[in-house]
Amino acid sequence: MSARRLRVVGTSGSGKTTLAREAARRLGVLHVELDEVVWQPGWVKRDAVEALADLRARLDGSPRGWVVDGNWETLLGPGMPAPDALVWLDYPRRTVMARVLRRTLARGLLRTELWNGNREDLRNLLRPEPEENVVLWAWTSHNRVAHRYAARAAAGEPVVRLRSPREARAWLRTLAPVPPGPADS
Repeated sequence: MSARRLRVVGTSGSGKTTLAREAARRLGVLHVELDEVVWQPGWVKRDAVEALADLRARLDGSPRGWVVDGNWETLLGPGMPAPDALVWLDYPRRTVMARVLRRTLARGLLRTELWNGNREDLRNLLRPEPEENVVLWAWTSHNRVAHRYAARAAAGEPVVRLRSPREARAWLRTLAPVPPGPADS
Protein backbone atom coordinates (compact mmCIF):
# COMPACT_ATOMS: atom_id res chain seq x y z
CA MET A 1 0.00 0.00 0.00
CA SER A 2 1.66 3.23 -1.13
CA ALA A 3 -1.09 5.64 -0.12
CA ARG A 4 -0.06 8.46 2.19
CA ARG A 5 -3.57 9.75 2.93
CA LEU A 6 -6.25 7.28 4.00
CA ARG A 7 -9.79 7.61 5.24
CA VAL A 8 -11.27 4.69 7.18
CA VAL A 9 -15.06 4.41 6.89
CA GLY A 10 -17.79 1.98 7.87
CA THR A 11 -20.76 1.46 10.14
CA SER A 12 -20.60 2.83 13.69
CA GLY A 13 -18.90 0.29 15.90
CA SER A 14 -17.13 -1.55 13.08
CA GLY A 15 -13.67 -0.66 14.39
CA LYS A 16 -12.77 2.38 12.29
CA THR A 17 -10.79 4.14 14.99
CA THR A 18 -8.91 1.03 16.09
CA LEU A 19 -7.91 0.22 12.51
CA ALA A 20 -7.08 3.85 11.67
CA ARG A 21 -4.95 4.28 14.78
CA GLU A 22 -2.94 1.15 13.91
CA ALA A 23 -2.63 2.11 10.23
CA ALA A 24 -1.32 5.56 11.21
CA ARG A 25 1.14 3.99 13.65
CA ARG A 26 2.44 1.60 11.00
CA LEU A 27 2.71 4.35 8.39
CA GLY A 28 4.23 6.83 10.84
CA VAL A 29 1.63 9.51 10.03
CA LEU A 30 -1.01 11.55 11.83
CA HIS A 31 -4.29 9.96 12.95
CA VAL A 32 -7.42 12.13 13.20
CA GLU A 33 -10.76 10.89 14.49
CA LEU A 34 -13.59 12.87 12.86
CA ASP A 35 -15.78 12.45 15.94
CA GLU A 36 -13.20 14.45 17.91
CA VAL A 37 -13.30 17.19 15.28
CA VAL A 38 -17.12 17.28 15.13
CA TRP A 39 -18.28 16.80 18.74
CA GLN A 40 -17.87 19.68 21.16
CA PRO A 41 -18.41 19.32 24.92
CA GLY A 42 -21.97 18.36 25.85
CA TRP A 43 -22.43 16.40 22.59
CA VAL A 44 -22.92 19.62 20.60
CA LYS A 45 -22.09 19.31 16.90
CA ARG A 46 -19.67 21.89 15.61
CA ASP A 47 -20.55 24.16 12.73
CA ALA A 48 -19.51 22.43 9.49
CA VAL A 49 -17.34 25.34 8.31
CA GLU A 50 -15.50 25.45 11.65
CA ALA A 51 -15.07 21.66 11.72
CA LEU A 52 -13.70 21.61 8.18
CA ALA A 53 -11.26 24.44 8.96
CA ASP A 54 -10.02 22.53 12.02
CA LEU A 55 -9.67 19.30 10.02
CA ARG A 56 -7.83 21.03 7.17
CA ALA A 57 -5.43 22.72 9.62
CA ARG A 58 -4.61 19.37 11.23
CA LEU A 59 -4.09 17.61 7.90
CA ASP A 60 -2.14 20.48 6.32
CA GLY A 61 0.21 20.27 9.31
CA SER A 62 1.03 16.66 8.42
CA PRO A 63 2.70 16.75 4.99
CA ARG A 64 3.97 13.14 5.23
CA GLY A 65 0.39 11.87 5.26
CA TRP A 66 -2.54 11.06 7.51
CA VAL A 67 -5.21 8.56 8.39
CA VAL A 68 -8.67 9.97 9.13
CA ASP A 69 -11.47 7.82 10.48
CA GLY A 70 -15.18 8.47 10.36
CA ASN A 71 -18.02 9.01 7.95
CA TRP A 72 -19.68 12.41 8.57
CA GLU A 73 -20.65 12.73 4.89
CA THR A 74 -23.76 14.80 5.59
CA LEU A 75 -21.96 17.36 7.76
CA LEU A 76 -18.54 17.62 6.13
CA GLY A 77 -19.32 16.25 2.67
CA PRO A 78 -17.28 17.28 -0.33
CA GLY A 79 -15.28 19.82 1.67
CA MET A 80 -13.19 17.10 3.25
CA PRO A 81 -9.67 16.70 1.89
CA ALA A 82 -9.53 13.83 -0.59
CA PRO A 83 -7.72 10.70 0.53
CA ASP A 84 -5.56 8.55 -1.72
CA ALA A 85 -7.91 5.69 -0.78
CA LEU A 86 -10.99 4.93 1.29
CA VAL A 87 -10.55 1.94 3.57
CA TRP A 88 -14.06 0.54 3.98
CA LEU A 89 -14.82 -1.80 6.87
CA ASP A 90 -17.68 -3.70 5.26
CA TYR A 91 -18.26 -6.22 8.02
CA PRO A 92 -21.38 -8.35 8.40
CA ARG A 93 -24.09 -6.85 10.57
CA ARG A 94 -23.62 -9.55 13.24
CA THR A 95 -19.93 -8.60 13.61
CA VAL A 96 -20.69 -4.89 13.84
CA MET A 97 -23.55 -5.34 16.31
CA ALA A 98 -21.46 -7.50 18.65
CA ARG A 99 -18.66 -4.93 18.54
CA VAL A 100 -20.83 -1.86 19.05
CA LEU A 101 -22.71 -3.45 21.93
CA ARG A 102 -19.49 -4.52 23.72
CA ARG A 103 -17.89 -1.13 23.12
CA THR A 104 -20.93 0.84 24.29
CA LEU A 105 -21.34 -1.21 27.46
CA ALA A 106 -17.63 -0.93 28.29
CA ARG A 107 -17.52 2.82 27.68
CA GLY A 108 -20.71 3.38 29.65
CA LEU A 109 -19.72 1.23 32.63
CA LEU A 110 -16.17 2.61 32.78
CA ARG A 111 -17.33 6.19 32.07
CA THR A 112 -14.62 6.48 29.44
CA GLU A 113 -14.09 9.98 28.10
CA LEU A 114 -14.40 9.94 24.33
CA TRP A 115 -13.78 13.44 22.96
CA ASN A 116 -13.91 16.85 24.56
CA GLY A 117 -15.30 15.57 27.87
CA ASN A 118 -18.13 13.55 26.29
CA ARG A 119 -19.02 10.12 27.61
CA GLU A 120 -21.53 7.49 26.54
CA ASP A 121 -24.57 7.25 28.78
CA LEU A 122 -25.97 3.74 29.15
CA ARG A 123 -29.47 5.21 29.53
CA ASN A 124 -29.25 6.04 25.81
CA LEU A 125 -29.54 2.31 25.08
CA LEU A 126 -33.19 2.65 26.09
CA ARG A 127 -33.88 5.49 23.68
CA PRO A 128 -35.92 4.60 20.60
CA GLU A 129 -34.30 7.25 18.36
CA PRO A 130 -31.27 5.96 16.45
CA GLU A 131 -29.65 9.41 16.66
CA GLU A 132 -29.62 9.02 20.48
CA ASN A 133 -28.83 5.28 20.68
CA VAL A 134 -25.58 4.22 19.02
CA VAL A 135 -26.61 0.54 18.94
CA LEU A 136 -29.82 1.37 17.07
CA TRP A 137 -27.85 3.75 14.86
CA ALA A 138 -25.45 0.95 13.90
CA TRP A 139 -28.39 -1.36 13.15
CA THR A 140 -30.40 1.12 11.08
CA SER A 141 -27.45 2.64 9.22
CA HIS A 142 -25.65 -0.60 8.31
CA ASN A 143 -27.24 -1.03 4.85
CA ARG A 144 -27.20 2.70 4.09
CA VAL A 145 -23.46 2.90 4.81
CA ALA A 146 -22.80 -0.21 2.71
CA HIS A 147 -24.72 1.21 -0.26
CA ARG A 148 -22.92 4.57 0.00
CA TYR A 149 -19.42 3.11 -0.16
CA ALA A 150 -20.30 0.41 -2.69
CA ALA A 151 -21.53 3.19 -4.98
CA ARG A 152 -18.31 5.13 -4.51
CA ALA A 153 -16.24 2.04 -5.31
CA ALA A 154 -18.40 1.38 -8.40
CA ALA A 155 -17.85 4.98 -9.50
CA GLY A 156 -14.13 4.35 -9.61
CA GLU A 157 -12.95 5.84 -6.34
CA PRO A 158 -9.98 4.00 -4.87
CA VAL A 159 -11.54 1.81 -2.18
CA VAL A 160 -9.94 -0.92 -0.09
CA ARG A 161 -12.94 -3.06 0.90
CA LEU A 162 -12.28 -5.18 3.99
CA ARG A 163 -15.05 -7.70 4.69
CA SER A 164 -13.80 -9.21 7.95
CA PRO A 165 -11.46 -8.49 10.85
CA ARG A 166 -9.15 -11.16 9.40
CA GLU A 167 -8.95 -9.24 6.10
CA ALA A 168 -8.30 -6.03 8.06
CA ARG A 169 -5.40 -7.62 9.97
CA ALA A 170 -3.92 -8.92 6.72
CA TRP A 171 -4.24 -5.48 5.11
CA LEU A 172 -2.53 -3.81 8.08
CA ARG A 173 0.45 -6.14 7.61
CA THR A 174 0.93 -4.67 4.11
CA LEU A 175 1.55 -1.17 5.47
CA ALA A 176 5.07 0.20 5.74
CA PRO A 177 6.24 3.58 7.03
CA VAL A 178 5.88 6.49 4.65
CA PRO A 179 9.42 7.33 3.42
CA PRO A 180 10.72 10.79 4.22
CA GLY A 181 10.06 13.34 1.52
CA PRO A 182 11.14 16.92 0.73
CA ALA A 183 8.82 18.28 3.45
CA ASP A 184 10.77 16.27 6.07
CA SER A 185 14.15 17.89 5.28
